[in-house]
Amino acid sequence: MKRLFASVRARAAVGATLVVALALVAAGTAVLLSLRTSLIDQADGQAASTARDVATQLSAGVAPDKLELPDSDDHPVQVVDGDDRLLAASEDLEEITGTGVTDVTPAPTPRKPPPSDKQGAAEDADDAEDAAEDAAEDAADDGDSAGGSGDDPLERGEISDDPHRSEGSARVDGETEDYRFAELTVDTESRGELTVHAGATLATEQKAVRTALTAMLIGFPLLLAVIAAVTWLVTRRALRPVDAVRAEMAVITASEDLGRRVPEPDTHDEIARLARTTNETLAALQASVERQRRFVADASHELRSPIASLRTQLEVGAAHPELLDVPGAVEDTVRLQELAADLLLLARLDAGEKPGQGRVDLAALAREELSQRTGDRVVVTSDLDSVEVAGSRGQLARVLGNLVTNAQRHTRSRVTVTSRADGVWAVLEVADDGDGVPRQERERIFERFVRLDDARSRDEGGAGLGLAIARDVAVRHGGTLTVDDSPGGGAVFVLRLPAATAGS
Repeated sequence: MKRLFASVRARAAVGATLVVALALVAAGTAVLLSLRTSLIDQADGQAASTARDVATQLSAGVAPDKLELPDSDDHPVQVVDGDDRLLAASEDLEEITGTGVTDVTPAPTPRKPPPSDKQGAAEDADDAEDAAEDAAEDAADDGDSAGGSGDDPLERGEISDDPHRSEGSARVDGETEDYRFAELTVDTESRGELTVHAGATLATEQKAVRTALTAMLIGFPLLLAVIAAVTWLVTRRALRPVDAVRAEMAVITASEDLGRRVPEPDTHDEIARLARTTNETLAALQASVERQRRFVADASHELRSPIASLRTQLEVGAAHPELLDVPGAVEDTVRLQELAADLLLLARLDAGEKPGQGRVDLAALAREELSQRTGDRVVVTSDLDSVEVAGSRGQLARVLGNLVTNAQRHTRSRVTVTSRADGVWAVLEVADDGDGVPRQERERIFERFVRLDDARSRDEGGAGLGLAIARDVAVRHGGTLTVDDSPGGGAVFVLRLPAATAGS
């Protein structure tokens, strides 16, 4: 199981399925609630309509036992008086709840013997008085019961406007179902205020909800299965190039052949960009490895000559001490020492060594460096403005020394060193009045172990590392090193470094 969920396809399929499942559950719940509310409102409307029809008959003077009542299966009806006595009910109604009156059989109306004339007159007066009292009591009760809380008493023949709604059940012909009931009050001339309870069956609502729920319980799992399968297939198809890239990278790792490249899909999505970036990384890695190989080969070649020369001189000196060329041996030893120092510095730069964060004044650095070259060719310091940079004093001194040495090899009469500030940059320039550098060679001379033919013929001691070291140090310090034509003829090397600020 853990291995299964380690797959991106599995996680994508499960995630998509869970999201869709939550959305379907929420949507299904909302649909069921909306459907149930709509059907209940419809049942309430039917119950209210039935109750109003019966109340209309009563307000027209129809006696309760003469009412035309609807079929009790769909709309059971009860008519009760102010004392909650059942006056009329639908046929076949066996049991009812939710209306406040559980009777299903109308109570019989009691009969009285005909009174004599005097007795009848007295009874009529008593009846009139009782009727007045009953009317007063009914009027008082109307404010709390049938007429609505706080409503005005109903007039003769008037029907209450807003029905009171409730929910209950009724048994008709042995079958019990749920109903929604509406209650209306009507004021009749013969019996005073009567209450009509009419119901509407909820069987349709319950059936519709059950049908919708059953459809959802069957359809949702099928839909989720389809979504999971489609997500799995789409993700598998989308990740197929990733598998191809992984397989090719495995082959490259096993064979150590950096000349191979991963396949790039013919799309413009993230996977295609990943494949292109991978190939660019492989190309950069291949170039770096080839550069290292050339570096090792060139270093071996450059070291071979002075070592062979020094060995020859020492062997001759051992056999014939009078023929030992001590100055030549010293020169070869110095050359080996300088070459070893250059190789060590390049190795540290390639390893990502960061420069220090000390402050270096380029003008002071130039004066100090040039003061040690009293026996060299003429060096002119012109316009040495004090400007500070942040970095390694030793590495920057190495850059200046390499640039001056290179200029001295090619100049005819003089070398000019200047320093100045140029906005946020500190600029150090080393110019000569030699033949200059051809435009097509101005980038190549900064490669390692590269020496132009003219340089090789003029000086046998250079290994072609000075300018490469100077540019690498400049880049490590966040600057640049370029070569251009000098205004007085020859070449000018321009070193640009970020000027040090008060907070740096």
